[in-house]
Amino acid sequence: MSNPAVPPRSLAEALRARDDASLAALLRARPDLITPVPTDLTQLATRAGTRASVVRALERLDRFALQTAEALAVAADPAPYEELRALLTGDGGDPAVSAALPRALATLREQALVWGDDDRLRLVRTARELLAPSPQHPSPTGLGPTVQEATAGMSPGRIQDIVTATGLGSTHDAVSAVASLTALFKDRKRMSALLAGLPEESREVLTRLVWGPPYGQVTADPAAHLRRLLDLGLLVPTAPGTVVLPREVALHLRGGRAHRAVEPLPPAVEPAATHSPQVVDATAAGQAYTALATVEELLKDWDEGGPAVLRAGGLSVRDLKRTAVALDVAEPVAAFWVELAYAAGLLASDGEADERYAATPAHDEWLEQPAAQRWARLAEAWLAATRVSGLVGGRDAKERALSTLGPGLDRSAAPEVRHRVLTLLAGLPEGASPSKESVLARLRWERPLRGPQREDDLRSRLAEWTLAEAELLGVTGRGALSGHGRALLGATRKTPDQVPQGPGDKLPVHHRPTVAEPLSPAEQATASATAARLLAPLLPEPLDHVLLQADLTAVAPGPLQRSLAEVLDVLADVESKGGATVYRFTPGSVRRALDAGQSASDLHAFLAAHARTPVPQPLTYLIDDVARRHGHLRIGAASAYVRCDDDAVLNEILADKRAAGLRLRRLAPTVLAAQADPAALLDGLRAMGFAPAAESAEGDVLITRAHAHRTPPRTAPEPVPDGPPVPDATLLSAAIRAIRAGDLASTTPRRQTDQPLPGTGELPRTNSAETLATMQAAVLTGEALWIGYVNAEGAASQRLIAPVRVEGGFVTAYDHTADEVRTYPLHRVTGVAELADEA
Repeated sequence: MSNPAVPPRSLAEALRARDDASLAALLRARPDLITPVPTDLTQLATRAGTRASVVRALERLDRFALQTAEALAVAADPAPYEELRALLTGDGGDPAVSAALPRALATLREQALVWGDDDRLRLVRTARELLAPSPQHPSPTGLGPTVQEATAGMSPGRIQDIVTATGLGSTHDAVSAVASLTALFKDRKRMSALLAGLPEESREVLTRLVWGPPYGQVTADPAAHLRRLLDLGLLVPTAPGTVVLPREVALHLRGGRAHRAVEPLPPAVEPAATHSPQVVDATAAGQAYTALATVEELLKDWDEGGPAVLRAGGLSVRDLKRTAVALDVAEPVAAFWVELAYAAGLLASDGEADERYAATPAHDEWLEQPAAQRWARLAEAWLAATRVSGLVGGRDAKERALSTLGPGLDRSAAPEVRHRVLTLLAGLPEGASPSKESVLARLRWERPLRGPQREDDLRSRLAEWTLAEAELLGVTGRGALSGHGRALLGATRKTPDQVPQGPGDKLPVHHRPTVAEPLSPAEQATASATAARLLAPLLPEPLDHVLLQADLTAVAPGPLQRSLAEVLDVLADVESKGGATVYRFTPGSVRRALDAGQSASDLHAFLAAHARTPVPQPLTYLIDDVARRHGHLRIGAASAYVRCDDDAVLNEILADKRAAGLRLRRLAPTVLAAQADPAALLDGLRAMGFAPAAESAEGDVLITRAHAHRTPPRTAPEPVPDGPPVPDATLLSAAIRAIRAGDLASTTPRRQTDQPLPGTGELPRTNSAETLATMQAAVLTGEALWIGYVNAEGAASQRLIAPVRVEGGFVTAYDHTADEVRTYPLHRVTGVAELADEA
């Protein structure tokens, strides 16, 4: 470790002075730094300063931490702590900002965006380049360049003219003139006197530029009030026709503040309404049951093979509309249910030549589970899914339409936003539902938008979709988080905002993440089981009966047992849904049951067994009448034929004009032949009001049952990760140990030889005799050596070893880099170097 009494001269030295816990916090906050594991702390510092890594870290800062970094970007480099605080609090001071600043600065230090002691704070160079003002990229603070930067291309004579106009004495060179002018603009008293002497029009120009953008346009012959500002250096030309307000002037006009509004505290999530927890749980449970019924109905509708897969992937707009009509929901809601079933692994494409969507084998297993467990599987899949149904109907970056189940719907931020929104709801009192505006304001504070992202606030849209989808799925009820919803989150854990930091400490915890981290797979499985256990008593019990009515309808006053519902779906048509489902019996529905192999006596027995009311006489007559006519006509393959023992019926068919398209002709008094195929003939005669039955080549009646179509075994789609995963404790410990050992090997002093200098990355080079002699001497003296080593794959590395034994062409040594005893072939050692005596 570095000497803590000596200020660090670089980020690498600052990292070297950290303890293991601090390095672990850095790698946890910025997991991209550990992929792959750096060889030493110098490489870690270099990687922490790359543009991609710094941009990623800045995007994960909360608003106040980001404002602190923005203030450092317009401060001196390095800047003392007092200057930073003055930029954030202004001349008047702000106790809340002063109290929150140490935590924000600790966050920036922890994430290696800021280094140095309080008297010499430095923002990493890449972050300064991203946040500092420039003509191409204006600063978020609205400040312009300093006087020194703005006058860099100005002639020395012109600079002396400005100094003279402000009443300052002329200097012997331009550098001292700029320094004198900068000191004037930073002096509050002298600057106020200078501005007081300006005409009102000049002061209005400065007021328009003070909060940014600091650039303005002037003509070749500016007006007198603009000429006055140019003469005094209060506006500085940067290009023909363009002037800029120097940073020091703007800060004086702002009262020393870098930002118009500093937000040290997160906005509170305000409750919009409060309900009884029992009402919330009951409402959520009712919606959870509706969610299960909707997904079941969707997959039942696609049971024999769903819509075709588009060539580019996904569901066509027409098929989505058909699905929405079948589910009796709006198209965006239908897209949500389809994507949810796909995320849960319940449907997929079948992979056939004419590829279609269908239920998976996992769907059949899912149907056999208790209702609460089925809901938990859907909710767990929704929480982890990166596919976002709300994007359906939009356009991608190439202006291609985004379709349901198609490509381009993955958004890696979706799971984190869902967890965070639900965690904010869990932080409210039970039964309290938040206002949408306060939730969105809180999320924008936790992850403020920068640059072009402001036009596409994806996180806000994800949050709005999360609130709506959670209500549809039954995670929330009346806008408030339900009891089983809390369990699904593992809500016994405190969120970062709820963790006390000390007596009376009410401020946000800036040195901890302000987002809810998803549970591990094992923790999520436990949480889902707990949620299912809490939901189970709230779901209605399936019924084994219906109420038959004289108007040929049956009312199911609640959810039906699966066996009852399956038979009733064949025997009757669903007329309406809601708290109770209404079924209607029609000749077509009864014929459908007879085609499926049921007899009239079977149907009478079924209704008598499951009806709480007497079977109405009209229903009995309907079943008997359809059964009497069912199979009276027989159709087989000639191409197709019709036979009937009653030749009068065949005469009626031949006389009907609607039969012209079937091109029928009589072969015998009881047989007609057709040029249509048997299926078309069946449909045609049924459309004419007859009840024909298909028969086999042997003359037996064919029983037609729907054949369920299933895909081959499919796994649920994998979520698209949002960058490298957060490393666990084991990986962190091993990585830090390797980084420390590699840093020791690269920084340990070596004796003055012709070998490469430390830190150059070059391997030491010695011949075989020198290598062997040095190794044997080190075994006798117990000294450590620096070696270059090339492994079997050809990868070269530097190692710090303490040789224990040399024999048979191998050296056995304690490897300080790997922190273990290893054996190395001598022929793979490129060279050795002894360490300096003071090492």
